[in-house]
Amino acid sequence: MIFSLNEEEYAVICSYIKKYKIENRSRWCRETIITHVLKTLDQDYPTLFEENEMRR
Repeated sequence: MIFSLNEEEYAVICSYIKKYKIENRSRWCRETIITHVLKTLDQDYPTLFEENEMRR
């Protein structure tokens, strides 16, 4: 996967990597993306009822 960042996004990520002394950028990017995807999938699991029906 290849993606592009604008200058501001790149600067923020570089600052974060420097601040937290991240040595392996590729690993950090993979872990960050996969963590977000897994959290979203976990929150978005299929249910038998709509959310408002379950809150009754």
